[in-house]
Amino acid sequence: MERVNITFNELRRIKHALPHGSIQRIAELLNATTDTIRNYFGGNNFEDGKSIGVHYEQGPDGGVVTFDDPTILRLAQKVLSENGIKY
Repeated sequence: MERVNITFNELRRIKHALPHGSIQRIAELLNATTDTIRNYFGGNNFEDGKSIGVHYEQGPDGGVVTFDDPTILRLAQKVLSENGIKY
């Protein structure tokens, strides 16, 4: 599986651009909890959600985020593309 790096600020822009219900939709597609998907986007509810291969490094533009598995990121980008939303 490919590892993907983006800036933290880009990750937040993607999350904030997602239409209402997108987190739930992605969670259902992956058979995951909504808190696990939110944690992927920088949340920190590890009581109800899991940590899933996201690594943060401090730096410019909020730092660098490395994903061991970019599946959730790719699904979010697909949702944005389907809705004609630029982030």
